[in-house]
Amino acid sequence: MYGDLPHPAEVADAAQHLFTEATSYAPSSPYSASKASSDHLVRAWQRTYGFPVLITNCSNNYGPYHFPEKLIPLVILNALEGKPLPIYGKGDQIRDWLYVEDHARALYKVVTEGKVGETYNIGGHNEKQNIEVVHTICDILDELASGRHSAKPGHSAFDAESSYKQLITNVEDRPGHDRRYAIDASKIERELGWKPQETFESGIRKTVQWYLNNLEWCQRVQDGSYQRERLGVM
Repeated sequence: MYGDLPHPAEVADAAQHLFTEATSYAPSSPYSASKASSDHLVRAWQRTYGFPVLITNCSNNYGPYHFPEKLIPLVILNALEGKPLPIYGKGDQIRDWLYVEDHARALYKVVTEGKVGETYNIGGHNEKQNIEVVHTICDILDELASGRHSAKPGHSAFDAESSYKQLITNVEDRPGHDRRYAIDASKIERELGWKPQETFESGIRKTVQWYLNNLEWCQRVQDGSYQRERLGVM
């Protein structure tokens, strides 16, 4: 809902640009605008009626129980079935990844120690291009799930000795796709003493292993009409 930030491919000092609690909302899509509007609503209630409000804005979450529409579980589950791994555009969109249990710990900190009326940004300090994330998942699956995938349609050479990276497929970028997100989480670290416990490397390994151990849950959540298509796109 903050919009997007300068991309390293476009400006030399991109790393200096981060979303802070003072950054103005500039949503690029109706989906983002709906989230921004909810913050405006509760802030208005706080100012007008003194409603006790605490607002948090986080970077991209990942981890167990992530809905299969999203990038990380989609890549894991498609790879295990030998299906294409769709990458929007060049895959150079950058996100700051936050392990879900770190996010939960941050939320508990805010609700128990935060100051009413304040906003706290929660980030994982893990800026990665989407293509980097997909490559990392494929490397872990090559190690942990070698031989578990079925053949890619039309590619008989895709066997137990092949890398899941062979399944990567570039597709047309989606509308309103922001180029880069990055959260400045210094306020919550400074005022509430929270820091993420997981690195991206430790968190993504735990995530892949969780999906490998819980394929029955994945199957159940996909039963019925939902087939991993991105929701909200005509």
